[in-house]
Amino acid sequence: MPDQPPIVIRVFGSTDVGRTRDHNEDAFVVAELPSATPLTFPTEQAHAPGDHGAVLMVADGMGGAAAGEIASSMAVDIVLKELRARQTAGPPTDATTFAQALVAATTAANERIHRYALDHLEYRGMGTTATVAGVLGDTLYIAQVGDSRAYLVRDGKARQITKDQSLMQRLIEAGEITAEEAEVSERRNIILQALGPEAVIKVDITRQQLRQSDTLVLCSDGLSGLVRDFEIAEAVAAEPDLRALCARLIATANAKGGPDNITVVAARFEGAALTMASSDDEVGHQAFPMSDDTPPAGVPGQAAELPRPFEIAGEPQSAGEPPPRPLAVTTLEIAPRGSARMRAIGPYLLVAGAAVLTFVIVMFVLSRHGP
Repeated sequence: MPDQPPIVIRVFGSTDVGRTRDHNEDAFVVAELPSATPLTFPTEQAHAPGDHGAVLMVADGMGGAAAGEIASSMAVDIVLKELRARQTAGPPTDATTFAQALVAATTAANERIHRYALDHLEYRGMGTTATVAGVLGDTLYIAQVGDSRAYLVRDGKARQITKDQSLMQRLIEAGEITAEEAEVSERRNIILQALGPEAVIKVDITRQQLRQSDTLVLCSDGLSGLVRDFEIAEAVAAEPDLRALCARLIATANAKGGPDNITVVAARFEGAALTMASSDDEVGHQAFPMSDDTPPAGVPGQAAELPRPFEIAGEPQSAGEPPPRPLAVTTLEIAPRGSARMRAIGPYLLVAGAAVLTFVIVMFVLSRHGP
């Protein structure tokens, strides 16, 4: 009997327009590194990632007209190209280099989307969330921008292992509202970061130790906004086939109204390198320590290259800097076509963004408690 590979990833991904939208602004991708060739999903796929790992990603675009679709498609394309370029440049990848590559690829996607919007005024304000999960050895790394989510299902319980970059999350952490109140708040779709609207972003990078039979669920908020954690766990327990699992989760969201696009990528982890879960395991948002002055992961001894030209509908776009144009320094409000949903994108951890957020929080508190 042949030896079992150290890590085996069984995976399936699916996306659905939902019940009210007329087009799909979500995108997703799964690829093994270093080739970064996207997998297709006629059925559930299984593969054993090598020394350079694998990547799974969900992006939820926004901006109206075709802008959201372009932003999410650009995001997955650029992240893959950046990872391919970085992962082919050296020997087997170590944890720090891998995490740096995920952050650098996500940052490059932001720069390119932002630049594209500056060069095409009709797409001004376009953006997309990005949840980029990388698997290296027995560890999962996630680069996060926005409010698409990653859940880890272990021992019958689904736990969110990303942290929403949203107004509601900030209010929960400040003790102003409960998680239950946030789920029904009219402001629950306000996010503080996305790829594209701002020139500078802060990528949240986390890690999670994997155990035998763990199931990872990446999703856009078309799912997480309607389907609760326990329902995700129940679906995982009931559907060993990942294609059936994705179909069930999407059907559940649609049965609750399906007001947004719904994207799900589900992955189950097996292999000789994975141990069984124990009661001492910590599951949740766990920051990966990285120095702020760590240079981008690239070819040793070479400066990081500018992002390469991106092509949409056969039209190559310049990688040069666009001419200066006035930029909004406060809040951009984006209403996707055919939807009443509003997303506010503010500069994250910058003075202007902090001022806007403080004002919103003060007004929210006053509205609840009075002056």
